Order: sequence, then C-alpha cells, then structure tokens
Amino acid sequence: MITAIAIDDEPLALELIDTYCKRLDFLALEKTFSNTTQAIQYLQKSAIDVLFLDINMPAISGIELYKSLAHKPMLIFTTSYSEYALESYVLNAIDYLQKPFTFSRFEQAALKAFDRYNLVQKATVTEQTKFILLKVDSGVVKVILSDIVFIEGLDNYIKIHLQRQAPIVARLTMKSLLEKLNGSEFVRVHRSYIVPINKIESIKQKLIAIAGEEIPVGKNYEEGLKQVFHYND
Repeated sequence: MITAIAIDDEPLALELIDTYCKRLDFLALEKTFSNTTQAIQYLQKSAIDVLFLDINMPAISGIELYKSLAHKPMLIFTTSYSEYALESYVLNAIDYLQKPFTFSRFEQAALKAFDRYNLVQKATVTEQTKFILLKVDSGVVKVILSDIVFIEGLDNYIKIHLQRQAPIVARLTMKSLLEKLNGSEFVRVHRSYIVPINKIESIKQKLIAIAGEEIPVGKNYEEGLKQVFHYND
C-alpha cells in the first residue's frame, strides 16, 4: 500500500481523485487540499509516497510548491494544461495527467508510482543486506557496506568510518579486508585508505572529497583510480 495526498484548487477535481483512489486497493489517499499553505504544512510534518498536484493555482504554482519541499514524494501532475509536460520530466514526475482524465488513465499513472515504490524498496532491502562480519575485541560485529564512508589502515589494524555511527577498529590488514569487499564498489586509493566508489564527491589535486573529509591518492594507486573513473590529469 502506498499513501498519497492531492492538491488542487478545484473541489470537483479533488472529489474525482478521491473517487478514483478508492477503486485502487494499493493506494490510500490520506487527505486532499485546496489550500496550498495547509498542504505545505502537512507535507512538512507527514511523509507520503505520492503527491497528486495541480499546476495552475492562485497562491503558488504546483511546480514551485514541489520545488520548495525538503522531502519530495513521487509526483503525478494533474492539470488542464499541456505546456508544462516538459518541466514535469525535469522534475522527474512519475506521470502527467491532463484533465479531464479517465479512471483507466489515472490507474495507469498510479501503477507507475506503485512499481517505482516497489523497486526502491527492493533496492533498499538489497543494499541493507550487503554486509561483512569482522572480529573486534568485544567479539564479532556486522558492518553494513552501504554505511561505510571510508576505511583507514593503521599498521595491522583497520578503522572503518561509518555514517552516523562511531568508527569500528578491527585487527585486520588492508589487503585482507579488500578481499572481503566487492571490487566494483570499493577501491584502494592509498596504502592507508580504501573508499566506496559511490561516495566519492570529487577528485582534485590528488585529493578525494568524501563526506567533508579529504583522502589522499597514493602514487601507486593513481592509475587504478583513473581506470575506475575514466579520467586523466
């Protein structure tokens, strides 16, 4: 089940969306709003999966409203105008419903959102199940690979820096740890550093930026890094 709200300055349009949603067993319409200020306040406090949004409204356009949201739910535009279709793609909208739309067309858009939701959930679960087990002084710890920010080598120890968690120190060599990691997801960039490829923000003057930290690139590892990112100095 995915949750939704609808924002439109036309009461009849909101009634139609409510009627259509009640015919779908995978979609729960939590609230409808004709007042954009109240809608924004609701969205600031409540997480929903899908937003059905009109574009031309008196106080603020649907496009500006969506851009202003800190948390952006999946977006389905419901509008009488066709000229905003291109901008909907820029905003990565799930679909663009031009009024008047039939139940069949509405269902098609809702199913797209449901499929996207399931794909994201599946990817999240898969990501969270990727882990390694490491021996530490207190026993064995499970390290979720997606939580790793970077790995630091300290003689025969490693220090794993993690998102929103205290670092983990384990007695292990960098070489042994690298054998446990997926070579397509992690790369050694220095004799003392291994980094997750997808968290690299930039590489400038032989320094890698990751989460506010600067990781040096060792001379012996430059070529391997260039092959990963297909770049040259």
